[in-house]
Amino acid sequence: MLQLITKAVTDRGAQGIAAAVSRLVHSGELPAGVRLPTVRAIARELGVSPTTVSEAWSWLTRAGLVATRGRSGTVVLGDDGLRSRMRYARLAPGVAAATDLSTGVPDHELLPDLTESLRRLGAKPLTSSYLDAPVLPALEAHLLDHWPYAAQQLTVVDGALDALDRIMRAHLRFGDRVLVENPTFPPILDLVDSAGATAVPLTLDRQGIMPSSLKAELTSGALMLILQPRAHNPTGLSMTSRRAAELAGLLEEHPAVIIVEDDHAADITSAPPVSLGRFLPGRTVRIRSFAKSLGPDLRLAAIGGPASALAPVVDRRMLGPGWSSRLLQHVLLDLLTTPSTAVLLENARTEYARRRLALLAALAQEGAVATADDGINLWLEVADERAALVALAAHGIAVAPGVPFEAAPLGQDHVRVTVGLVRDGFPELAAVLAAAARAVPRGGARSRSLPRGTR
Repeated sequence: MLQLITKAVTDRGAQGIAAAVSRLVHSGELPAGVRLPTVRAIARELGVSPTTVSEAWSWLTRAGLVATRGRSGTVVLGDDGLRSRMRYARLAPGVAAATDLSTGVPDHELLPDLTESLRRLGAKPLTSSYLDAPVLPALEAHLLDHWPYAAQQLTVVDGALDALDRIMRAHLRFGDRVLVENPTFPPILDLVDSAGATAVPLTLDRQGIMPSSLKAELTSGALMLILQPRAHNPTGLSMTSRRAAELAGLLEEHPAVIIVEDDHAADITSAPPVSLGRFLPGRTVRIRSFAKSLGPDLRLAAIGGPASALAPVVDRRMLGPGWSSRLLQHVLLDLLTTPSTAVLLENARTEYARRRLALLAALAQEGAVATADDGINLWLEVADERAALVALAAHGIAVAPGVPFEAAPLGQDHVRVTVGLVRDGFPELAAVLAAAARAVPRGGARSRSLPRGTR
């Protein structure tokens, strides 16, 4: 075992050791359950300090590949344990709820009916060669015409998370530092962990990432910044044009940082498509998802940006799925170019705004504090997360716990409510939410719902 690991190491730094062990785990040469040699044994064999090996082990632990189990030492983990370590999986309610507001999905009654698009598509052949361009030319032209800045290259993948995963794997190595909003969408943190990278939290205010926070962390040697420019999940905040200019000014002095914008709620947001790409187009990659506006089952998102950032993603994908379904791409193009879709999207924007404002107003009447400036989510302050979840469950209501969204402790408990699914009964729901927000555990001790392995 010791010789297997040391022979695989070509770079004796912490990153190189972690990468070598990662390759052995993924190839099956280090199967699940195997106990790794001690840190001192590997350090002695490689001629490096134990601190270097310990750092490599820390990155492997964050990536979910190994775990330290006291006297049993460090063991390789199997894929069956991945879900239990994911922050994302912790958002699902433990029991069925009559009113499930934990999901973050759009209201299906506000999505388009795909029947007419499929009928117009007919039975024409869609793929002539496995080496056809990954994006339909007409769809690519339409998307580029509506991109918020000049993008050199564009491709279509299977949703926003697929896009984030592919971008990270193309550009990050073990130990790299990634700047993220705090709070942020839990899968972003899971994907950073999976890449063996380190999430560096940035503070938010009502205009987006605070410039002072970004300035302080840019000296950390970060290689990527991931942000949600509008309808931020979970807070609903949207970045202003002025704030985008301020952030771009700071980032201009750090050319190694790739900027990734996750525009996950495009087309149903009230805020305009503000982008750092207008200032730094050669370093900004923007993801535009259609799940919230046109339907999660389309599983499509577009990625646009500089060729230097997208080419590795497109080239590597050729060796896997190759392209996203051209059938679905045709449906997407039809929806985006049909006038009735624009009317439907405007109605959805108006209705989601009505629901947000109605619940916010009702919560304010109850003395509760929440934000929901845009999108379909509401971020509610609570005295104690666990107590709030239990109180709401007693009323048959499920919401998402706040801790999985935290890249670092916020100092205030929250829950996320999918307000986009609430069609009526706002005063009654607000009364229940506000009571839950005031709930405290018996004995008065805080009892936060911590994802295993995160703190």
